[in-house]
Order: sequence, then C-alpha cells, then structure tokens
Amino acid sequence: MGTLVGHVAPGFGFLIIGLWHLFNHIKLYALNSKSYVSPPWFPTSKFKYLELFLIMAGSTASISMELFIGPERHQPFDPDGSIPSYHLRNFEHSSISLTFFVYAAFAIVLDRIGARAQYGLTQLMAAIAFAQELLLFHLHSADHMGPEGQYHLLLQLVVLVSLVTTLMGIGMPKSFLVSFVRSASILFQGLWLIVMGFMLWTPSLMSKGCFMNLEEGHKVVRCSTNEALHRAKSLVNVEFSWFLVGVTVFSVSLYLFLDKNYGEKIEYFSLGIDGEEDDVESNGDDVEAQKKSIEGNTKSFIHAGTRNAFSIDMER
Repeated sequence: MGTLVGHVAPGFGFLIIGLWHLFNHIKLYALNSKSYVSPPWFPTSKFKYLELFLIMAGSTASISMELFIGPERHQPFDPDGSIPSYHLRNFEHSSISLTFFVYAAFAIVLDRIGARAQYGLTQLMAAIAFAQELLLFHLHSADHMGPEGQYHLLLQLVVLVSLVTTLMGIGMPKSFLVSFVRSASILFQGLWLIVMGFMLWTPSLMSKGCFMNLEEGHKVVRCSTNEALHRAKSLVNVEFSWFLVGVTVFSVSLYLFLDKNYGEKIEYFSLGIDGEEDDVESNGDDVEAQKKSIEGNTKSFIHAGTRNAFSIDMER
C-alpha cells in the first residue's frame, strides 16, 4: 500500500470477494430459506477452490509488492539486517496479507481432510485475519493526523463490522442477516480502499488547501492550515456517509432482485395451487363415485332381500 495501486489492487480483491459472497448468500437463502446454513466460502462449478486460490494469489502478490518489488533495493532491510523505519508500514501491510493467505490455505486443508470442526475453524481463521487487519490499521505506523489517518479510522469501523459478524457466524450459522452484513462489509472494505487510493494519490482530487509531500520515502497528504485540515477530514466523513448509503441501497436492491428471481420459483412449487385444485376435483370425483357405489350396494342389498323373502313365501 502507500500508493494508488497499493490501495486499488487489494481494494478490488475485497470488492470482488464481498460481491461474490453477497450474491451467493442471497441466492442460497432465496432458494433454501428454511434450511439455510451460511458457508464460510463458496466453491465454483468448474474449480472448487477458485475463491480461496484467488485469495492466496492476491496475498502473495501483495507481500511481493510490499517487501521485494516496491523497495528500491528489492528487499526491505538495511545493510546491517535491521528494518528501516520507512519500511515498517510495508511489513504491516504484508502481515495482513500473510494472515489472509493462512486463512485461505487452512480453509482448503480443512475441507480436503473433512474435519468435523471445519466450519467453526474456518470462520475462526477468517476472524483472526480481520482481527489482524484491524489491529495493524489501528496501530499503523503511517500518519494518523491528516486526511489519510481519517480514511484509515473509518476503514477500521468497516473492518470491525466484518470481524464481529464473522465471530457471530460461528455461533449462528443459520442467520442470513449475519452473513448479509458480513458480505456487505467486505464489499465496503474494498470500495473504501479503492476510494482511498484515488482520493489520496490523485492531486486533482485532493481537498482545497492540501498537497502531496514526500516524507521518509513515502508520499503523504498534508494541509497548509488547520482550517484546511479540518475541512479535509469533514469531507472524508461526508464521503464515507454517502458511500455507506450507496452500499446499503445496492445490497438491499440486490437482495430484492435475486429474491424475486429465485424465491418466486420456490414459492410457486411450495404453494401448489394448481395441484390443490386437481386434488379437489379428484376428491370430488371420488366422493361422487363413492356415493354411487354406496347407492348401488344399497339397491343390490334391497333387491337381494326382496328376492329371498319371495322365495321363503313360495316354500310356505
């Protein structure tokens, strides 16, 4: 991170995973609302572990960019083997990526061996990854005072929601709302990281009175006056609120659309209106048949009784 690409690339990854989960959770719930159980990840039809391998590939690329490709010497250490202060944030970012790599790797292992505690352990590994992300962003060695710090502060709120809902999912695997909020928060994480990348490293999008300044090998947004700083932070808050509304509208609209397309089929078959009408008609026919049978049997019985009585009279 620390650059436009460093925020947009991982943000795009979070956005895709969040959208993938949101779509599949809504679809699964629409098709099986009564027997719904939230899976921690979703297999694809052609390649079962595609989602997890994409997480591992993205995490590997992020670690490589932070520690080996990004640095001028293509390694993050000083000649004496120590970590320079301007590379601390690179290690923080790569540690987050490493945790997500571990989550995806163990999710595959747990599924392959068919562990009895597979669901709970997979969710726990995901929760640990979000906890690591929250911790390192909260204790970030980067700027906490300027607009970048405000962006990171609001990002922490979204990560906290992802963490809490993932932990809740361990004890409430049948709760659709928990999975819905978790998926939407992951999508929001990705969207907010993309917004950060463009707003912090595109000079034309910076707040009035703020500028890009090179500090310790990293470009940082600074503001010329306290008034400009306060204005920039306030704009970040307004921006966050707008995106929150946008993500909410999008998520609920997607639910309504998918529920209409997938839920109606289940409701149609479960109601069975046409079948009930056929049953009523068939039952009506059966009743008429039973009436005729009873009347026929009654007449036959009466006729037989009359004939037997007549025979007895003749014998007398």
